[in-house]
Amino acid sequence: MQLSQSLSQRSTRREMLRTMLAAGAAPWFVPAHVLGAAAGMAPSDKITLGVLGVGAQGQYDMRDFLGHDDVRVTAICDVNKRNIDSARRAIAERYGSPDVKVLSDFRELHADGSVDAVLMALPVHWHSIPALDAVLHGKHIYHEKPMAMSFEEARRVREAVRRKGVVFQFGTQQRSDMKFRWACELALNGRLGKLQEIQVSVPGGRQGPLLPEQPLPDYVDWNRWVGPAPMTPFHEEKLKRDTHENITNFSLGMISCWGVHHLDIAQWGNGTDATGPCSVEGTGEFPQSGSLDAILRWRVRFEHAQAAPVTFVNDGTPGFAHGVRFVGESAWVHVARGSIQGSQDHLLRDPQNKVHTMPIQLPISVQHTRNFLDAIKHGTRAICDIEAAVRSDTLCQLALIAVKQGRKLVWDPQSERFPNDDAASAMLQSRAFRGDWKLPEA
Repeated sequence: MQLSQSLSQRSTRREMLRTMLAAGAAPWFVPAHVLGAAAGMAPSDKITLGVLGVGAQGQYDMRDFLGHDDVRVTAICDVNKRNIDSARRAIAERYGSPDVKVLSDFRELHADGSVDAVLMALPVHWHSIPALDAVLHGKHIYHEKPMAMSFEEARRVREAVRRKGVVFQFGTQQRSDMKFRWACELALNGRLGKLQEIQVSVPGGRQGPLLPEQPLPDYVDWNRWVGPAPMTPFHEEKLKRDTHENITNFSLGMISCWGVHHLDIAQWGNGTDATGPCSVEGTGEFPQSGSLDAILRWRVRFEHAQAAPVTFVNDGTPGFAHGVRFVGESAWVHVARGSIQGSQDHLLRDPQNKVHTMPIQLPISVQHTRNFLDAIKHGTRAICDIEAAVRSDTLCQLALIAVKQGRKLVWDPQSERFPNDDAASAMLQSRAFRGDWKLPEA
């Protein structure tokens, strides 16, 4: 939403927020022919769920879904037999039987007309291709973060979701945590005074030794696991999330995998869900040896035309604490998982500063998976839909590009491009995929 530059910054942002929040709170009804089997379903009907990727994160999310009586996990898909066995045990514990469709090809899962929705919890290099294929088949998607390996891939997924009208929930579950919503509402309602800066700190990367090639095991299809990424020798450590998320062959590193969580909250509390920064610059450090080569440390600055600047760092940076800190002219509030703190005692104690009491109120979600299921049933937007997801994810992409370019970059949040900057623009594009893999036309 573009507002007149002639308006004052404060009044402009307030009006923009009221308009955006009103739109976000109103049901987003999707035509029945788009929703297919899920359209018009009674609130009591069960949603059938396929789980794509049943490793540690996938099973964590799956167990959350298993706790809902109105959803049934009917299929699981993974190329790791150990993951499959573990997931079947969890399903048997819930349903009294391990009977579930077991697949190794995501295309089979998406082609199954009996599946309404898909939980996607794959390594990052596998995010965009299956997501687009799922949208092509009309599946609603609960998508673990981050969005993709490149901005272009994320953009393609967004376009497809828009066209198909499926429900999309991004795995930035902090939007379903009251503490984060509270901090954002304090900032948006001027309870901190005019917002001066948002400080974001997340875990940095880690180093590791060179991982020598190991014989291929019989429990995982390594060729399929690597998939569209460049082939790399097998080592069992690479199957572990905290390892492959720090290898650039499979991920952008913690600047993205962890960064998107807190940057998403910065976006929410800054009133910039529908836009982005106008410039970005930063510095960083990368490992000099070993197989873990993703970014270790960084300090990045985003400037906005009509919102507060955001400083984004890794944990351990002097002067910054893990979490999100909204710094205003008169006070600050700091929020992280499990805690919220204010610079003044009365800030969080004042009854007029409580959630549900302030004029500007963000949409409510008490549980991320529940919010996703309700959005499917009622044809509404999820709390972190595709629009917010791509905008937050883009900040991670921009941060890494700025560090690699080593200079201040101008960003156009409307066109989502670097104007007249071929070098930076090239880094928005998707890398070449291995073999016959390509982005589906959804």
